[in-house]
Amino acid sequence: MIVMWLIGGILIWLAIKKDYEPALLLPMGFGAILINIPFSGLINQTVTGIGEVNGVLDWLFKIGIEASEALPLLLFVGIGAMIDFGPLLSNPKMFFFGAAAQFGIFFTIVMAVLCGFDLKDAASIGIIGAADGPTSILVSQVLKSNFMGPIAVAAYSYMALVPIIQPFAIKLVTTKKDRKIRMPYNPKSVSKTTRILFPIIVSIVAGLVAPASLSLVGMLMFGNLIRECGALDRLSETAQKELANLITLFLGITIASSMKAENFVSVQTLLIMGLGLVAFIVDSIGGVLFAKFLNLFLKNKVNPMIGAAGISAFPMSARVIQKMALKEDNQNHLLMHAVGANVSGQIGSVIAGGIILNIVPALIK
Repeated sequence: MIVMWLIGGILIWLAIKKDYEPALLLPMGFGAILINIPFSGLINQTVTGIGEVNGVLDWLFKIGIEASEALPLLLFVGIGAMIDFGPLLSNPKMFFFGAAAQFGIFFTIVMAVLCGFDLKDAASIGIIGAADGPTSILVSQVLKSNFMGPIAVAAYSYMALVPIIQPFAIKLVTTKKDRKIRMPYNPKSVSKTTRILFPIIVSIVAGLVAPASLSLVGMLMFGNLIRECGALDRLSETAQKELANLITLFLGITIASSMKAENFVSVQTLLIMGLGLVAFIVDSIGGVLFAKFLNLFLKNKVNPMIGAAGISAFPMSARVIQKMALKEDNQNHLLMHAVGANVSGQIGSVIAGGIILNIVPALIK
């Protein structure tokens, strides 16, 4: 119990002092403290003379996550409304980086199985590498993983640590010469019709390839369609601001319901944190190595750092790449290329989550 208070305090400190994903880490940290107070009224308990009493956090968890995965899915509507796919549509080759940077997910699933985790738990741990908190929560819930709390904490913690983890991972597999490669930005015009058709086509293709991904991809693309159609500006702004903020607020403190000390304080939690870090690093390295592989055949070279932006941590990863490029060469502007890869990673992560939800249940049977 005291360990969980300390963990909650650390999450709150990271949120306030370090500004690491404060909208999620602060509610999760405070919730972790609240539910680990003896006889907390926020969780289900049996009261002498009354019987079973429902706690509001356990109730929110059951209704908003366990029963329907509503909270993480509704958050995707807001995320979709925030994303401008223009940089990706004007440079479609960035799609490849959104796929390549998901390698760490599947690598970590294998590692987790070798560490003794069941396949459903291993798959849920691997998805941490997507650097996408809502996807991690949804996959672990659908697969009925026993470690949703640690997985959510790992996913959001590593998302917050992108500015620390990614430069380390990138420098492991690049040279100074690699990082200095310049890429001119000459974007093609993207028509409004293309912007409107894009979310519809992506949803259809994803649904045919991995039907289980539609709960993720469909909501993401619905939010983007609201943004791009031009007829629902007020709803688009609501989805980006009020809806996203409200869902984020309740999602963070609701996840704390799965952070009860008896389930959270264990060797497995430490393993999950370690494996999540491996997934994150391997995802970044996978994207970089793919870019270096492409450079063997390309006349106009790609800066390999762009590949690391193929993870789903939008827009943090793109900003990290821009800062690293300017540090090596103050005239090297890679932001828009990195944004294209980054939004591709958002699509790649939810499709990867859908593929896992398609394959793993069949293997478990």
